[in-house]
Amino acid sequence: MPLLSIQTSKKIETTIRLEQSTAKRVDQYAHFAKASADDVVNQALEYVFTKDKDFQQYLETHQGGDTPSALRIKKPVPTPASKKNGASNGATNGASPHAASSK
Repeated sequence: MPLLSIQTSKKIETTIRLEQSTAKRVDQYAHFAKASADDVVNQALEYVFTKDKDFQQYLETHQGGDTPSALRIKKPVPTPASKKNGASNGATNGASPHAASSK
């Protein structure tokens, strides 16, 4: 039985780097828990955040303070529906038409 209870929720897309052995363990745990790797990492971090007493004290003393972002957050790509509604900010996903290669 998995130690983590995996629950899905609204997500943002970020980029992180993991040790190769950690990435393999994430994949193995995701398979074991029948969950996505994203959900495994998210739940594991939430578990650590709630169990770390020093971090809980830190949060209490730093409420409302600006914390510099250490995550590389990807900006969402506008959907066709948002473009029709004029919600597009002109952002693209950065892919060029020649980026895909056929192998």
